[in-house]
Amino acid sequence: MKHFSDLGLIEPLNRAVQAEGYTTPTPVQAAAIPPALRGTDLLGIAQTGTGKTAAFTLPILQRLDETNKRLVPHATRCLILTPTRELAIQIGDSMETYGKYLNQRHTVVFGGVGQQPQVSQMRRGVDTLIATPGRLLDLMNQGFIRLDQVEIFVLDEADRMLDMGFIRDVRKIVAKLPTRRQTLLFSATMPEAIVSFAEDILYQYEHIDIKPESKTADRVGQRVMFVEKSNKQRLLNELFDDPAMDRTIVFTRTKHGANRVAKYLGQHGIEADAIHGNKSQSARQRALEGFRDGNVRVLVATDIASRGIDVDDVSHVVNFDLPNEPESYVHRIGRTARAGAEGMAYSFCDADEIDYLRDIEKIIQQKVEVDLNHGFHDDRIALMHATSRNGGKSGQSSGGQGRGKSRNSNSGGGRSNGGHSNGGNSGGGGNGGGNSGGSSSGRRRRR
Repeated sequence: MKHFSDLGLIEPLNRAVQAEGYTTPTPVQAAAIPPALRGTDLLGIAQTGTGKTAAFTLPILQRLDETNKRLVPHATRCLILTPTRELAIQIGDSMETYGKYLNQRHTVVFGGVGQQPQVSQMRRGVDTLIATPGRLLDLMNQGFIRLDQVEIFVLDEADRMLDMGFIRDVRKIVAKLPTRRQTLLFSATMPEAIVSFAEDILYQYEHIDIKPESKTADRVGQRVMFVEKSNKQRLLNELFDDPAMDRTIVFTRTKHGANRVAKYLGQHGIEADAIHGNKSQSARQRALEGFRDGNVRVLVATDIASRGIDVDDVSHVVNFDLPNEPESYVHRIGRTARAGAEGMAYSFCDADEIDYLRDIEKIIQQKVEVDLNHGFHDDRIALMHATSRNGGKSGQSSGGQGRGKSRNSNSGGGRSNGGHSNGGNSGGGGNGGGNSGGSSSGRRRRR
């Protein structure tokens, strides 16, 4: 499918999608949204960064809107279980973005913070609860959350749940869910333990396999700069001494980080604006229009906000923070070198980001050349990378403006028919991209 309007979404959701600047669904969205809207169980193999959040949040919002049941105190109609607080917050942001024209309530529950605000949010009940396993079980055991009203259950990043030791907690949570429900399970990989677990909780499911985008664009030069975290802002300011950086996107990991970077650049005479989920739609649109018109030289963005950026003549991309998901790196640097142009991507790497860089180099199947031609190079961090586990020596370049090349290839996934679920809802949020696909069908044992 070439347009979101072809997916069968209701008008408020199409309007929200259009407001974010999305027109074409990613492969996982095109494959997952139609069966999810029908109430079918899904087993999706898809990386973060492929748009899978929208692939389940959009159908969830629509199916909950169609039934429009009264909320039950301390209960939720949809449960989305995710391994980390960061991912839970991101999914919550997506629910807010896509559901802004619908009258639905959602909340996010995770550990590491006081529980009272979360307890208060659940007092009236919610349409959708996004939660990490530990805090959810804790609040369930205290009687503050009940799961007997769940119509849709989403298990996101199931393989990370396994790696982090959460599968036992997940099984305890699943045991409290109604037998009749729709279940959507997403995982980046399929170890045997996940296959077995999927067979236990899915019923007549469709299997969707989206291959991750793993190659970077041919015409994008790539350089990594090893720098102390405290020197990143000054290094960024130094880069903008180059007038060739006339239309640049700077990526940060957090919304607050985006605000800080944009403010810093502005204080140093560089026209910059931030775009992220906490900004209103009108503010984001103004920032994007200023960037397109050339009035704003630098757009500072988080990954989730970057999905709506569609500008052909971006000269440079700067990864102020390396992404913790390597597929996001491919997506980020693909914002430059579009429409036949060339581009350059600089990545700052501090001591805490060595593992992220190693994962990026693994997925793009090449070493990112090291740029020594700046005043903040840190030999200690460079050595950490060169001797890191499975790392090997990085290639080095003395020139900061050279253009490195890598081959481009898109891979993807498809889907297979499996049947219908025993009722419930589904959902999603976030755009991204892998391409194409393959199929198979599955059944689940009766719960």
